[in-house]
Amino acid sequence: MSGRRIVPRAFPRTCPPALPCALPRALTAVTALALAVALTAGCSAPGGGRSTGEAAEPARGEPAPSAASPYWVDPDSDAARQVRAWEKEGRAADAKVLRRISERPVADWPAWDAPGPEIRAAAKAAARTKKAILLVAYNIPHRDCGLYSAGGAVDADAYRSWIAEFANAIGSAPATVILEPDALPHIADGCTPPEHHAERYRLLSEAVDTLKAKPNTTVYLDAGNPEWIDVPAKIAQPLLRAGIERADGFSLNVSNFQSNESVRAYADRLSDAVGGAHYVIDTSRNGEGPLSGGREEAWCNPPGRGLGTPPTTDTGDERLDAYLWIKRPGDSDGTCRGGPPAGDWWPEYALGLARRAAL
Repeated sequence: MSGRRIVPRAFPRTCPPALPCALPRALTAVTALALAVALTAGCSAPGGGRSTGEAAEPARGEPAPSAASPYWVDPDSDAARQVRAWEKEGRAADAKVLRRISERPVADWPAWDAPGPEIRAAAKAAARTKKAILLVAYNIPHRDCGLYSAGGAVDADAYRSWIAEFANAIGSAPATVILEPDALPHIADGCTPPEHHAERYRLLSEAVDTLKAKPNTTVYLDAGNPEWIDVPAKIAQPLLRAGIERADGFSLNVSNFQSNESVRAYADRLSDAVGGAHYVIDTSRNGEGPLSGGREEAWCNPPGRGLGTPPTTDTGDERLDAYLWIKRPGDSDGTCRGGPPAGDWWPEYALGLARRAAL
């Protein structure tokens, strides 16, 4: 797989200091298989700590060990390559800390122009480790209200072709897809103009069906976070119109920093409002919670944040399918606070997240 990814994760300045996907009932078999492999291999415990000292350095080109998760770890991710670079530069201590990111599964955000090659490569690599792939589909027309992550497919037909290529590249591989972060919350908060609402609902509903037609694909529709869409009823109807009853659930806190406690309380109310749907939470950067004080653009590269709960399907909650790292820790939210463009790797920010990890 290409180590360089386009990962647009920034959110509109018009929205609250929030924002921005997943593992369901349908992945029970995958989870069981992963658990069996982990037990046989003596993998690390769900909390992310190793039971018997540090693991040996993974061979070049081989996947690094993961936490209690059925998802594949990319051995050539930005974080993994940074670890190798720092080791060569003599920054061994920093490299060791950054392994808290490189050795755990994070979502892949396939390219907007041609997602197929990257997805197929990931699925092939994951199959060798008996792991599933975690993907984000992020290409809806009129994306991000024209702000930091503006763009998306040029029209409805282009999006249908794109999502078809996305699904066909997955094929029969076990996969979880977080479907279009921001898309429904931007309807709920009024950011997306009304003339685009009907088309967006239709495209998301069709995308659910296209992805769910694959035998081992699970799908979560994004529902924002409780700081952004503060009343669950505001997002419940959009979820229903987009086909939540045919998906595997919804995702929360994508690319944001809200605490597990606040997100779970909100999720339970939202789940009740949409028929008991399951959900997943992005914990990639919420270890220290949100930036305090209601500062401007608190969602965009806030200082002092840390990695949250490591990816795991062992949640102790029937409706909470997984804690996942959907936002790629270390990828910039945008050019705020001295950061590089949205989606670009920012090693020093990544190191700060890893140093303050909630492990």
